[in-house]
Amino acid sequence: MAPAAVPDLVPVIPEMLLALGALGLLMLGVIWPAAKRDLVNAPALTLLALAAACVILLPANRMTTFGDAFVVDDFARFMKVLALLGSFIALIMSIGYFRAEKAVRFEFPILVLLATLGMLMMISANDLIALYMGLELQSLSLYVLAAIQRDSTRATEAGLKYFVLGALASGMLLYGASLIYGFTGTTEFAGIATAARDGVSTGLVFGLVFLLAGLAFKVSAVPFHMWTPDVYEGAPTPVTAFFAAAPKIAAMSVIVRAMITAFPAATPQWQQVVVFISIASMVLGAFAAIGQTNIKRLMAYSSIGHMGYALVGLAAGSQAGVTGVILYLVIYMAMTVGTFACILAMRRREGMVEDIDELAGLARRQPLMAMLLAILMFSLAGIPPLAGFAAKFYVFLAAIEAQLYTLAVIGVLASVVGAFYYLRIVKIIYFDEPAEAFEPMPGELGMVFALASAFMLLFFVFPGPLIAAAENAARSLF
Repeated sequence: MAPAAVPDLVPVIPEMLLALGALGLLMLGVIWPAAKRDLVNAPALTLLALAAACVILLPANRMTTFGDAFVVDDFARFMKVLALLGSFIALIMSIGYFRAEKAVRFEFPILVLLATLGMLMMISANDLIALYMGLELQSLSLYVLAAIQRDSTRATEAGLKYFVLGALASGMLLYGASLIYGFTGTTEFAGIATAARDGVSTGLVFGLVFLLAGLAFKVSAVPFHMWTPDVYEGAPTPVTAFFAAAPKIAAMSVIVRAMITAFPAATPQWQQVVVFISIASMVLGAFAAIGQTNIKRLMAYSSIGHMGYALVGLAAGSQAGVTGVILYLVIYMAMTVGTFACILAMRRREGMVEDIDELAGLARRQPLMAMLLAILMFSLAGIPPLAGFAAKFYVFLAAIEAQLYTLAVIGVLASVVGAFYYLRIVKIIYFDEPAEAFEPMPGELGMVFALASAFMLLFFVFPGPLIAAAENAARSLF
């Protein structure tokens, strides 16, 4: 019997670095006295930066390993760097919060590392089993992160709700994957595409629908969005910021790769499902946010709406559409982390505040903070010439080129409705009677806030490099 070949480990160097680093930090966290456990943050941030450097320095050609179950191409490289950047920023924003709340836990950065490891595995998954392994590693870490403040009833409830609904979504995804395997005889994306070329059976369509349902849960797409507002509101604010950025990028990446590479023959079938969840997400995100008074709940509905807009690009099923999705995710992440930096700075002597009305008259108390937040709100609303407008322009343009005119029109109308609640925040900041001033913004939050706002303003000045990188990433899937 021939010995088993050792898989090529070069493509998985960033993942191995995060896995070994997380295990090492876990040992250190247990050994160190309680007073020193805050020191885990610095090595965790270093590991994320090193993993991003490893992704960038990997050979430029397309690489596969573990029997083609794991792939590294230009799309994977781009999305991995974006996910690592999202995790890095979320971890930086969390440090001051947990110190101020006197709730420092060494497990937090380790769970962020493990969740990010799951995201990287998802982004490179080229097989249904690899996809599920990455998804579950990410999900299990996120369930614990949601409930990491054990003394808080809201956080515990958020974690439990996320876990129960997440388990249901995982079951649907597994059922879909088993149906796909049963009707194609393989779990590899390339093998599924070859098997489907001869004809798309009803059983395969059922499997595809269940697979999409499980993945739609991870991006909070309607009708699998029900966990999002409660979990966003109940989880600690830095955890909510993390949920809103990096995991969405990984989940959207895996949906794009699975649909484009495994089911090109079934495009008319999955296109209908994606169009439906895109329209439902845009419309619900626009209307349900109007009556919200808690800013974290408002950001939850905003996130549902934005995932709907990103899915418009996927619904086009073209290279231009995937380019639009990638650009949308980059700009969405920048807008989201910038807004959450401001939310984390909404602190007074007695503690954090989350009501939108607490921002009243901010322009008179802290004019720079008010101006930067207004820029982010205008960008979220998609008002030109800010980056948020460019994000929507590219996905709607791809939909029009694919002759999905109804989808594009509904998207534009939903944007108009959604602009109301973003502009309402700007009105509260500039025209309402001033509320009590917030504590000075910590330096790390100020840096994230300023850089995100600057990106919104300057994207139109230098859009070329990012658009070229997104086009290059999209091209590798076709």
